[in-house]
Amino acid sequence: MPEQALKPEIKLRQFEGPLDLLLHLIEKNDVDIYDIPISTITAQYMDYIESMKEFDMELASDFLVMGATLVSIKSRMMLPGMQAALGGNGEDVIDPREELVISLMRYKRCRVFAQDLKERRDKFDGARFRYASTAKQLGISLKPAEQIFDIEEFNDAVALINERNEQRFTDISAKITHILQRDKRSVKERIKSIWRSITGKGKILFSSLFGKKAEKMDKVVSFLAILELVRDNKVTVEQERNFGEISIEEKKG
Repeated sequence: MPEQALKPEIKLRQFEGPLDLLLHLIEKNDVDIYDIPISTITAQYMDYIESMKEFDMELASDFLVMGATLVSIKSRMMLPGMQAALGGNGEDVIDPREELVISLMRYKRCRVFAQDLKERRDKFDGARFRYASTAKQLGISLKPAEQIFDIEEFNDAVALINERNEQRFTDISAKITHILQRDKRSVKERIKSIWRSITGKGKILFSSLFGKKAEKMDKVVSFLAILELVRDNKVTVEQERNFGEISIEEKKG
């Protein structure tokens, strides 16, 4: 099916996350999840993101990160020879969409499981179960089984469980600490920060706005802040080649 023929009507509604929105678009377009028409899906996804701009930026952050990922995949798909390579055997070529497809399949599987659990809950909600009959009620005579208990094996098992739990809780604690310490600057705050950095210097590089270990969200917020400065006619941006460094210059006058 040609990409230009895929023009579904997308109505604004709440999605659980970016993968939920992508699956909605793929199912709406009735396309193969293993051969996603990335240009069409990216365009429709960005249209939805545009409609979300009136909402809280923090709530839209995950959608923005996925939008940047889609644009990156689309750019790699447009590289010279990529389509021809994917159309052939493609043994030595990694499809830029591969990781996205894997993530979508995992999410789709979880969604199927969740739907199954919901149907089970709806089906058995309010059901009443009787207690199991006792051996005496059933007229059965029970003979106690011989108990074989090794205290050393028991202690070893308890020690192993404690060790696993300690490591698990340590990892969870580290992740929670990382999340709480993340910088949650808004686009407006980032605009002020970038403007202070560029004022008086004339020109700076986009990569100089954050360190090498910056998170994706920080880069996305910085990029959106620069777009706002361009729209306000305060700066000009220039990129000499595809995927090259972006220079930002204060606009005079």
